[in-house]
Amino acid sequence: MNSMADAEPNWEWYRTFLKVMDTGSLSAAGREMGLTQPTVGRHIDNLESALGLKLFVRSFDGFSPTDAALELKPYAAGISATTSALRRVASSHGIGVRGTVRLTASEIVSVEILPPILTALKEEHPALNIELVMSNSADDLLQREADIAVRMFKPAQDALIAKRLGGIEVGLHAHRRYLAAHGTPGSIDALSGHALIGFDNESAYIRKFQAQFPWFSRANLTFRADSDLAQLAAIRAGFGIGICQVALAAKDTDLVHLLPRQFSLKLDTWVAMHEDLRASPRCAVTFAALVAGLNAYMRELL
Repeated sequence: MNSMADAEPNWEWYRTFLKVMDTGSLSAAGREMGLTQPTVGRHIDNLESALGLKLFVRSFDGFSPTDAALELKPYAAGISATTSALRRVASSHGIGVRGTVRLTASEIVSVEILPPILTALKEEHPALNIELVMSNSADDLLQREADIAVRMFKPAQDALIAKRLGGIEVGLHAHRRYLAAHGTPGSIDALSGHALIGFDNESAYIRKFQAQFPWFSRANLTFRADSDLAQLAAIRAGFGIGICQVALAAKDTDLVHLLPRQFSLKLDTWVAMHEDLRASPRCAVTFAALVAGLNAYMRELL
């Protein structure tokens, strides 16, 4: 294998490399990318030749990445994100607000809150396209994996434009059907006799939360899921008592807000984007629409 080819590797080869890393085989990568298996194989061969490295070894169950591939993966992901960002910027040039904006937000915000906000934005700017990523990763914006983020924590990076919208209240809720069958708890202590809905795997935030509310431990949970959408679905189905946004639950008359004086939290809510996008019309109108729409959502219970 050459120590290094004269030609710079094709950006598309990095994309193929990441897909083979994720899927573990040439054929699976080809199916997801719309390429033939031989084409995927050529991309990997060309990248290995250009870098002078062996990236995969064939194993009994597919292709296994070498140590070199594992070390290169985050850099390839950065190239892929930058390439996508470049295409979004290129698509925005023309008359008026146009092109693609890539957003990232939590599951609940993405599914339950943003759709009407984004629908109104699209009606006002028909040439605007939206890509939505459900994620809570703090580094999405700096790595250009998204243009704008809605986050329930203050962005720490200096390279971001961030606007604080205030706190979204969350509280304990249950369906009327569950309460009719199992009774309504009159205190936090009474929750021990009920089916509680919550997390599965601990995170730094969950550990901090449990330190403040020790009754909400994993051992006390009857339904466990790391998906906030799954937890909300269980509450709506009448499985038990769980935590959800007060403004969101208020839209469903069958959901009852329990023990509001004994348990209430505010989720600090921010909209942020990379400062390099300040002059981008597509990002500016989207940022403004998110701020206005989320503020309206948060005012509904005021």
